[in-house]
Amino acid sequence: MYRQIATLLQKAVPPAPLFRHGFNLSPMYRSSGGRITYVSDDLHRVDVELPLTWRNRNYVGTMFGGSMLSATDPIYMVQLLNILGDGFVVWDKSVSLAFRRPAKSTLHARFEYLPDEVEHLRRMAHAQGSLDWEKPVELRDADETVIASGTKTIYVATKEHHRRRAARSRASG
Repeated sequence: MYRQIATLLQKAVPPAPLFRHGFNLSPMYRSSGGRITYVSDDLHRVDVELPLTWRNRNYVGTMFGGSMLSATDPIYMVQLLNILGDGFVVWDKSVSLAFRRPAKSTLHARFEYLPDEVEHLRRMAHAQGSLDWEKPVELRDADETVIASGTKTIYVATKEHHRRRAARSRASG
């Protein structure tokens, strides 16, 4: 549903504001407590803010780890899907997040794809059909102290490869 709405709105709204407002208005993302505060025009950089509020405060008064995870979870996947465009399939495959310190204030995270990295992903997907790509995730407080860090694994495939694989799976099963 979200992708269909975005496809319609892309005709009237530039990609960066559509990405930011789309996420921030989405009930799915709003419930995480996170807010997208910045999106570069080329979508290669997205900044997220996660304030400590009564909604995400845990039993001991610090931020609930699930809020940290859910505020960071969809960003890399949707970001890359929009950067690569229609010829690719992009899925979140796994995530690991280690909590380093208690979160006692607003947290920030930056999600960034470098242009060379995107081109490398395109080349690898065309050469191999599909690949798993790991991206670091860090949540920091205002002092830049790392509160939580981990890795997102993202599956990237050409649509052609993905269709062939799905057809083989249906035929064998």
